[in-house]
Amino acid sequence: MNLKKYYLLFALLTSQFIFSQEGIPVYADYLSDNLYLVHPSMAGASNANKIRLTARKQWFDVDNAPNTQSANINFRTGDKVGLGAIIYQDENGPFSQTGVFATFAYHLLFSRDRTDLNMLSFGISGAFIQSNLDTTEFDDPLDPDPAIQGRLQKDGYFNIDVGMSYHYLDWFAHFTVKNILPTTRGLFDNSNNTIAEPNNQRRYIFSVGYVFGLGNGGPWSLEPSLLYQATDQTKESTIDANLKVYRRFGELVSLWGGLSYRRSFDGAEFSQTGTEIESQKLQYITPFLGINYKKWMVGYTYSYQSNSVVLTNGGFHQLTLGYDFGKRKERWNCHCPAVNN
Repeated sequence: MNLKKYYLLFALLTSQFIFSQEGIPVYADYLSDNLYLVHPSMAGASNANKIRLTARKQWFDVDNAPNTQSANINFRTGDKVGLGAIIYQDENGPFSQTGVFATFAYHLLFSRDRTDLNMLSFGISGAFIQSNLDTTEFDDPLDPDPAIQGRLQKDGYFNIDVGMSYHYLDWFAHFTVKNILPTTRGLFDNSNNTIAEPNNQRRYIFSVGYVFGLGNGGPWSLEPSLLYQATDQTKESTIDANLKVYRRFGELVSLWGGLSYRRSFDGAEFSQTGTEIESQKLQYITPFLGINYKKWMVGYTYSYQSNSVVLTNGGFHQLTLGYDFGKRKERWNCHCPAVNN
C-alpha cells in the first residue's frame, strides 16, 4: 500500500478528517487540569484563576503531520460568574484552522458551607474560526486532477458551544455540545460545485468520574473517569477510560499521573492487497504525568496508537504549562481537584 493510501487510512482512524473534527480536537488535554479547553461550563469553576498553554505534535518522522497549539485563560468574577478565552491553531497536512473563543459561565451553589460541595454550572462559548486549505502542491502537474484547484482557499465562520457541569462532593459530570450552528462553506467545493461539505459539525461530549481518597485523610487519591464523544454527521464515536492518581506533598506540591485508553466504535476499511477488505478501530494508549508546584503546573502526555497497521511507530507528544493566580483561600472539604487548588 503506497504512502498516500496509508495517510488516508490514518486520517480516518485518528478522526482528524476536517468534516468531523471542526474546532479544537479533543485529545487528552482535559487530564492535565485543562477541563475548560473541552467544557465551557468549567470557566471560573475552580477556586483559582487559570492560564493553560498546550503544544501537541504527532509523528515527528512524518512531514506535515498533525500538530495543535492552544492558549486559554479562565477566571471567576464575583460569586457566580466565570469568564474565559481560548486561542488555538490546528494543522493537518494541507488543512489548518485558527480559532478564538470567548466564554461566559454561571455557577449555582447549593452548598451550605465549604464542607459540602454541590455546584451546577452552565457555560456558553462563541467562536470565530478560519479554515485554510492549501492545494498549491497537492496536484501532480503531469496528471492534473480537475477537482483540485491548486491554490490557497480560506473561509471563516462563527459557531457556538454550550455545556453544563455538576460537582457533588467527590463526584463530577460534564456534558457539552460543540458546533451547535450548521455551517455552509465553499472551502472544499471545486469549480463545478460537485463536492459539498456537510454543514452539520455538531459534536457531543459527556464525561463522568469520582475521586477516591485513599486512607483516612492521607496524601493519595484515585480518580477513575470516562469520556464519550460522538459526531452527528459522520456518526463517529469514541470512549476514553481513564485512571488518574494524585499524591500531595504538603500544601505546595502535588504530583499526578495515570493512564488513558481511547477506543473508537467505528472501523476504517482498507485494503493492502487490493482485493481483501480489512477493518480496524482506533486505539490509543496514553500515559500522562504532571506536577503542581505553588502556582505552576507542568504536564506531559504521550499517546501510542496500538493498531496492527500504523503509519509510523512514533507517538504523539503533548506538553501543557499552567499558571494559577488569584487563588481564594477557602477550599472545599472534598477530593475534588478540578475545583480545589
